[in-house]
Amino acid sequence: MPLFGSLYVGASGLQTSQNAMNTTAHNMTNVDTKGYTRQQILLNTRTYQTLSVNASAVSYQQYGLGVYYSQTRQVRDMFLDKTYRKESGRSAFYETNTKVIDEMEDLFGEFQGVEFSESLGNLWKTIQDLDRDPCDLTNQNLLVSRCNEFLTRASLVYTGLCDMQDNLNQQIKDTVDDINKYGEELVKINKQIMRAEAGKVEHANDLRDRRNFILDELAKMGKITYEEDLYGAVTVKFEGVDFVKTESVNKMEVYADKDTGLYTPYWPQLADYNMTAWGERVPVLESASVYDMTQEIRSSLNTDIGSLRALLYARGDKRATYQDVAKENIEIYNRDISQSLIMNIQAEFDQLVNKVVTAINDILRQAAESEPDTDYMKAKDENGNVLKDAFGNPIAIQMFETISDDPKKGFTIGNMIVNDDLKREPGTLSFRLKDGSEDKATTARLKAAFSEETHTLNPNLETKVSLIGYYANLIDQLSITGEANKEIADLQAEVVNETFSAREMIVGVSDSEEMEFMIKFQNAFNASSRYVNVINEMIEHVLNTLGR
Repeated sequence: MPLFGSLYVGASGLQTSQNAMNTTAHNMTNVDTKGYTRQQILLNTRTYQTLSVNASAVSYQQYGLGVYYSQTRQVRDMFLDKTYRKESGRSAFYETNTKVIDEMEDLFGEFQGVEFSESLGNLWKTIQDLDRDPCDLTNQNLLVSRCNEFLTRASLVYTGLCDMQDNLNQQIKDTVDDINKYGEELVKINKQIMRAEAGKVEHANDLRDRRNFILDELAKMGKITYEEDLYGAVTVKFEGVDFVKTESVNKMEVYADKDTGLYTPYWPQLADYNMTAWGERVPVLESASVYDMTQEIRSSLNTDIGSLRALLYARGDKRATYQDVAKENIEIYNRDISQSLIMNIQAEFDQLVNKVVTAINDILRQAAESEPDTDYMKAKDENGNVLKDAFGNPIAIQMFETISDDPKKGFTIGNMIVNDDLKREPGTLSFRLKDGSEDKATTARLKAAFSEETHTLNPNLETKVSLIGYYANLIDQLSITGEANKEIADLQAEVVNETFSAREMIVGVSDSEEMEFMIKFQNAFNASSRYVNVINEMIEHVLNTLGR
């Protein structure tokens, strides 16, 4: 090899060693940077110079010109990335459910310092006292008072559940906004990467780190698939729909229901639109919704991935009532209600209140019908005259009255009040028959209505409970659901942590390992420097010798 040619070898060693030390220093600087991926250098040999070609020789006569710094690559495992993102999305789903259930348990456990169960217990105790002494005015006053207390506390709890829905509704809107922002940023990064790598010289690793971080975050919000093209740009599908393309993003939008105000995420590019009378374009959500909320939640179907799906399932799509858990609506219940954490509890809780209210009203009506020729348990006007319906039949006095004139609403929480006449004159409930005797039969029916086990929480359950035991069973069901979700969430957290640790073993930066590389490349730099000095001395010696 010519001496001057040997300088190429030394120069390449100096250059590559210096670049390698810079890369190692960059790794050590970002050891605590979130989302940073360890970078690794790749070295290749420079083109060999051929001196002679001999077919009979084992190999050509060649000499090398050293090495060059070919690439700085990220050290990642695509399979671990996909596994981590899938499992983190599943973990986010169950973590979201667990948080919602914890909030509901707090709501039922103690709301504004007074437990709802206390009001139900007080009403039951008052009915027992009334059964012992039906004509006692104090017991009659307490019955009206306890009914009003029961209704007030029920309304507070139901309002609390509705407030939780509204809170989740806002979280859904915020999550969609975050998804769109990440989509816009991915497009921006795609353009930057393609511009930086267009010359096939640089490798935009730091931009890829940010992109991988965004993909990690998107995977927590929903099920994603992605791939990188030949030019370094990544395309993303969110829940099976094109979301991020090379240089554009199909943003997700939300439609607010006119009646409930609840948001539904949808894809504008897939939506058909109807025009209202006032010229407003309303999307047809059936063809464009991001999620099919009738799908069964199951890991084998991958329908339990993403916090956005969990928020939508937990919130539901309306304020559920007792009508949603009626036996005749079992198909609707299983399709629309049962999988929603809040709507299921709303419907079952409203059913408890409805059963209490209708039981008391029905028994008072029966009492009025048992004495048809008297004004006993009959509603009266301000002059004391018995009120009659359109057919001339006396109207029975009712403990509870509906507010709305719409009969379809029925006795739902928020649509009823305690009879104002009874609140003013509780003694109207005399429980004394025409012959002067106590109406023990009516109070006995009231007592039996609360103690007989004839009710179920929802149409899928066969276990019969009493009105007194109903609430306890509802809380037990909530607790069991919470424990099941918490157990799955804990297991998923372990899977995510294990996958994250395995991935960090590859992408993470180790201080000690990088220090070893630093020493190795420093020694390589020093060796190349000494090599150059030796060649320089040899050249100087030859020149000085020939010069003489």
